[in-house]
Formats: sequence, structure tokens, C-alpha cells
Amino acid sequence: MTGRTPPVVLTIAGSDSGGGAGIQADLKTFAALGAYGASVLTAVTAQNTLGVTAIHPIPVDVVAAQLEAVLADFPVAAVKVGMIGDPAVGELIASWADRLPNLVVDPVLVATSGARLAETASVAPLLTRSCVLTPNRQEAAALVRGRVETAPEMAEAAERLAAGGARAVVVTGSELAVDVLRYDGVTETLAGDPVPTVNNHGSGCTFSSAIAVRLALGDPVPVAVKNAKQYVTNALAGGREWRLGAGPGPLNHFSI
Repeated sequence: MTGRTPPVVLTIAGSDSGGGAGIQADLKTFAALGAYGASVLTAVTAQNTLGVTAIHPIPVDVVAAQLEAVLADFPVAAVKVGMIGDPAVGELIASWADRLPNLVVDPVLVATSGARLAETASVAPLLTRSCVLTPNRQEAAALVRGRVETAPEMAEAAERLAAGGARAVVVTGSELAVDVLRYDGVTETLAGDPVPTVNNHGSGCTFSSAIAVRLALGDPVPVAVKNAKQYVTNALAGGREWRLGAGPGPLNHFSI
């Protein structure tokens, strides 16, 4: 370990009591990739590898107080937004967008287990902001109100979402390890190596968090996305033999 001060990366998201996704996955990713993690909690969830059983939203004024406290004291270099839940919280984050550098928005609408975590209205205020947007295929379909299954459909969705004002859009298709990136007017298909594993809980959170860290470290967007994709591949491979819980387990965030 060196004495060099790490970049500060902020996560604004919900918690996962099982530790595999949400704030917990974000902070593990930040630590693994050499960033100092700060957090603003938007919701408390009761969940494990089998699913989500309860959600308690944090009042918007408490979310605002957390955000003000962090930004008043820490030199935040990048921000990852995950589960928002309440549209009022989405409006709050959007109102602070000019003070949120290297903003990465993961529109968490559906958990890996299939549980509905939020409606599209919660993330709508951020869609026109300069951010890196990272929906999976199901979330992209909800946001564009159309089918998003194949690579061409992923590309079309990415282009439509980017036209709304996002700095970049990555539509992920983790099952096939194929993602589509739209950045600076160019659409690129990113093919990777599929990892045969049932332990994929929190992969979307991990991906968006890794992008935020890489942006904080100075990577251009395409390089940050590709580095984050490789990190998630390593984390999936590193945890594929784990047996934690009765359902889809977490990634090994420190397998790098």
C-alpha cells in the first residue's frame, strides 16, 4: 500500500442486506479498484439471494442531507447512481447534477431475482443529463418502451437514449457477455467471454461502479467501459464456485 490519496467515488443507491448488490457491491468495487468510497443511501431493502422482501425508501430530505454532507467535505471525482426508488429523489439528484462529476447512472428498475424496485419515472429526470447510462436489456426496453433483445435492438435503444442527452449509453446483455456502447456518435458492440455461473447477483451494480472508478482515474469513456467489462468478467469467474445462499450468489469483487 502507498500513501497516495485515492480518488473519491460516491455511490447514491439503495442497500442490499445480503451484501451482493447495491451500496455494498459499489463500495467493494471502489475498494478493489483503488478508490475511496462515500455513500448516500436512498433506500433500505430486505433481500438475500432468493429475492427482495421489503423496501423502505429514505425520505428525500435525508437523502439531500447526506448528499450535502459528502459534497461539502470530500473531493468527489466520480458519482455512481443506482436504485433511486422515489421520483422526488431522482429530481433531487438531477438538481445537483452540475456538482456530480463523471456521473454514471445505472437505472435499477428490476432486481436479478425479478423483483420490481422502481418505476421509470424515478430515473426519468436523469436521462437528459450528461451521464454514462448503463441499463440492461430489460431496463432499456422499459425506458424506450420497446423490445430490446437482440444486438441490433440494443444498438437502437442505445442510440435513442443517447439522443436524449446522455454522455454515453451502454446497454448490457450480460448473459451473452455482449454489450453495446453508444458514445460520441459511434455505436460499438463489445463482445466478451461468457462466464458459466449462477452467481451473478449485483453484476449490473458492479459494472456501473467500475466505470465510475475508471473515469475517476482518468480513463476516457470507451476505455473505462472496456476496463469495467473486464473487471466484471474477472469477478464473475472468481466467484463462480462460491456457494453463498440458496439463490444466485454474489460476485467475487476482489478477484482482479
